[in-house]
Amino acid sequence: MARIVGVETFSAGDVALVCVRTEDGHEGWGQVAPYHADITALVLHRQVAPHVLGQDDGDLTALGERVLEREHKFPGSHLVRALGGVDTALWDLQGRRACRPVCELIGGSVRRLPVYASSMRRDIGAAEEATRLAGLQDRHGYRAVKFRVGRECGHDQDEWPGRTEAIVPAVRGAVAEGTTLLVDANSCYTPAKAIEVGRMLEDEGVQHFEEPCPYWEQEWTAEVAAALDLDVTGGEQDCLLTTWRRMLMLRAVDVAQPDVCYLGGLTRTLRVAQMAAGAGLPVVPHSANLSLVTVFSLHLMAAIPNAGPYVEFSIEPDSYYPWQRGLFDPGLAVEDGTVAVPDGPGWGVDIRPEWLARAERRTSAL
Repeated sequence: MARIVGVETFSAGDVALVCVRTEDGHEGWGQVAPYHADITALVLHRQVAPHVLGQDDGDLTALGERVLEREHKFPGSHLVRALGGVDTALWDLQGRRACRPVCELIGGSVRRLPVYASSMRRDIGAAEEATRLAGLQDRHGYRAVKFRVGRECGHDQDEWPGRTEAIVPAVRGAVAEGTTLLVDANSCYTPAKAIEVGRMLEDEGVQHFEEPCPYWEQEWTAEVAAALDLDVTGGEQDCLLTTWRRMLMLRAVDVAQPDVCYLGGLTRTLRVAQMAAGAGLPVVPHSANLSLVTVFSLHLMAAIPNAGPYVEFSIEPDSYYPWQRGLFDPGLAVEDGTVAVPDGPGWGVDIRPEWLARAERRTSAL
């Protein structure tokens, strides 16, 4: 163990990376959650760094609880997003100090993991999306694909009339036989409509129905999960452990989908994974872009005993998420439907100096 003596953030667009240094000369890199990351970086320096500077880096659970208790009047998303930047940086630091990958520190091993091709698009028609997914499957060997249905927070409305009913059979007919189909409704439906859509999905062989109802309406999601045979999934937005306990008590989901960055780091995500294991549920983290969140998820899934069958892997190009471009080396590549857990110490990747050079830098130090 060593005392934390410095915390730096580097912000550019919707991404902010975090470097934590300790008095023994070690450093590690992490990331706050994407989107409005510059705001999260400010929260980190105002409400997280003052409570971690001077503290030992050994007990990350206690360190996180210290931050949240000292800032108990702010039990919200930006605070835990900021905490996640420090937590993930400290995991990297510990791995680098031990010359071991993070997954090994938490009981796993470096290997290749199956991934599913995750589409973020709703501005795409059924035929075009089906062709796109089939082409990516041919090139990269994906054995599972996810696409969007309904409208985001859509109050039972489709992105345009008939899109959902068209896209599901179109994708099913275009991809290889035996491909696992997953869909994401992004909080679109009331329970009655979600059950109606869910039965159509079951008829088409879809196995995963993500966030069918507004995620804050957990009783609605539980009603849908109880009515359908396919897996109802969710949890990406939920950043409080009390919310997770209630979700699992309600049996609102069949698959838990925490996001390492939204939830506040690897330490808190491991706690959710343990809670899900106690409820007999698998974990498939939300990792919807190719920033460090996918690296974090690969290490997590290489270690937890209740890991689901695949890791989410965004298929959107850098032009769709320009802020994910050029962050680290080596990049993540899909081969035969799998991605390798980076095998270097810590997270196994190095932040590109040219990205840091153009980012806005802010420092808190003893």
